[in-house]
Amino acid sequence: MDKKDYYEVLGVSKDATQAEIKSAFRKLAKKYHPDVSKEPDAEEKFKEAQEAYAVLSDEEKRKQYDQFGHAAFNNNGAGGYDFSGFDFSDIFSDLFGQSFSGFSGFSDFDFGSNTKARARKGRDKVINVDLTFEEATKGTTKSISLDINDTCEECHGKGGFDEETCDKCYGKGTITVQQQTLFGAFMTRTTCDKCDGKGVTYARECTNCHGRGTVKTRKELEVKVPAGVDTGNQLRIAGKGEAGTNGGPNGDIYLEFYVKSHPIFERDGSDVYLELPITVSEAALGCKKEIPTLDGRVKLTIPSGSETGDKHRLRGKGIDNINSYGKGDMYVVLKVVTPKKLSREQKKLFEQLAKTKLDNDPEFKKIKDYLK
Repeated sequence: MDKKDYYEVLGVSKDATQAEIKSAFRKLAKKYHPDVSKEPDAEEKFKEAQEAYAVLSDEEKRKQYDQFGHAAFNNNGAGGYDFSGFDFSDIFSDLFGQSFSGFSGFSDFDFGSNTKARARKGRDKVINVDLTFEEATKGTTKSISLDINDTCEECHGKGGFDEETCDKCYGKGTITVQQQTLFGAFMTRTTCDKCDGKGVTYARECTNCHGRGTVKTRKELEVKVPAGVDTGNQLRIAGKGEAGTNGGPNGDIYLEFYVKSHPIFERDGSDVYLELPITVSEAALGCKKEIPTLDGRVKLTIPSGSETGDKHRLRGKGIDNINSYGKGDMYVVLKVVTPKKLSREQKKLFEQLAKTKLDNDPEFKKIKDYLK
């Protein structure tokens, strides 16, 4: 089934501010909270609003969604963004007037079931990568250094040793408390704040990660950049992001490219443009010019009578098309350059050339006829 647009779910525009997004979600949460709303589809709408807010309130997630839509999160299962690790506590504290310690998403807000905190995928990271024009068009290998929270090797991500059943939730990972809200009292199941939903505690805290289960680590990655990338393109490196929790997989790395400009070539998608200056005599008489391309030098024949703006196409001399097979083309655009300084002999030649009658030339004839 097609998922609804996140902006449509919250009822905001695509250029909405974070304050507008938060305000819209607060209204929907208050309206469709399953312990308050009597509508038959309240739980579904409540979860839908949570998912939309979890993405649009995060600048990096919002940027990915704006560029790729729901496809940006298809790897999270069920064709959508996994927002179970998102902290909604500030929103619900404002709405219901109490601290929702440990509340971290719809999956923990479990109506009628006793489940431990589920495994959660780690956070993704977006890294900006600068490329030269040649690196982008030909492809290259880049060494990327990044600092991420990786799984602690000492405790294997658990945060401690000598596992024991949590004596507060008795291994369930959740506790049930009565909440007094503006709608009256109701029972709420929240994540156990002693074991963070794991259902277990540890007699000894890991001294390497201080109980967090993750440690800040510097990683070096060798990344193969495909030929044809352009500014704004992203490359996903699966499983190299932040460590997951409760045994969840690592997040992903997204490399976002910025391609520097070239001194003589200009790019338009997979096509390349070169402005080629030629003299007046070369334009009038024609010539052969040696020109640079992305694949080396070639000889280009300039026909007699050429003018500024004439365009010559070199098939297959452009850039690899990153989204399909084949390459673009190269276009050589002529620019006839008028000399600024002339020798005496050159002036005489131009004076002789000035005697050339072009009265019957279509371009000259249009002006002459108009003046009549």
